[in-house]
Amino acid sequence: MTSHLDKRSARRRTLGMMFAAAVAGALPGAAMAQGAKVVRIGYQKYGTLTLLKGRGTLEKRLAAKGVTVKWTEFPAGPVLLEGLNVGSIDFGTVGEAPPIFAQAAGANLVYVGNEPPSPSSEAIVVPKGSAIRTVADLKGKKIALNKGSNVHYLLVRALEKAGIDYKDVQTVFLPPADARASFERGAVDAWVIWDPFLAAAEKQLGARVLADGKGLVSNHQFYLAARPYAEAQPEIIRIVIEELAKVDEWGRRNIKEVTAILAAQTGLESSIVELAAQRYSYGVKAVTPEVIGEQQKIADVFASLKLIPKPIVVKDAQLAFKL
Repeated sequence: MTSHLDKRSARRRTLGMMFAAAVAGALPGAAMAQGAKVVRIGYQKYGTLTLLKGRGTLEKRLAAKGVTVKWTEFPAGPVLLEGLNVGSIDFGTVGEAPPIFAQAAGANLVYVGNEPPSPSSEAIVVPKGSAIRTVADLKGKKIALNKGSNVHYLLVRALEKAGIDYKDVQTVFLPPADARASFERGAVDAWVIWDPFLAAAEKQLGARVLADGKGLVSNHQFYLAARPYAEAQPEIIRIVIEELAKVDEWGRRNIKEVTAILAAQTGLESSIVELAAQRYSYGVKAVTPEVIGEQQKIADVFASLKLIPKPIVVKDAQLAFKL
């Protein structure tokens, strides 16, 4: 009989081969990307980039410059930044923690923008019938999360506030789909997750929010680019940011339309997408010294917990010029 571990190992090998194939197919296009014939964008199953993809406005604007847009979906921020680092994409969006892990691993990336704080868009949840009532009750419990994602820092801060050492919980590192499966069958006691997976857990599973990010984390969404691409093609990056700003402004005033587009793009139920869209913060901005300072605090915490291999200076990943 094939064991659960065997199945997971096989799945990892399959995903690894798929990723390698994607990279192999994308790398020959790197030279073309540097020539501004294409901008390759990595996105996740939610957020302004997904909305921009659904509206198609970026393609129209860049077509006038002879530039095409190639979209690639990723299941989470850490994998997206792996793609950025190896050259399979030029631009993407992630939460707070992934760029810190990526920078510590030597990724040549730069911050080019961020969305406003959205602390209620991520949370620690427990099953609806769970006896766990407070974060302090998580001591000794199994908690699923995506390693290196934005929710990693939420867990650290929530435990800290509750007076629980990080080492006193059992972290189970799983991507969202596997984490949900483990959560549903009771293999873990809690799950730390972001929207729209959070909204889906609430709507479909009756998951109860133990703590969200309010009062604990900012939960910025960051836009990052491969440094060589950003330095070679600042105009293309500037256009992407401008189009994101337009979509943000439109989205803030049209939640119903946002819901319809994101539901079509993600395949999720409208009620789930609407809940997530209502919690999202719209309004892309330039990355300020204050935001970089917040990122530095996160990096310092991760370094102290030995979650990253070495301390980093986050401002080293800022662009040397304004877009």
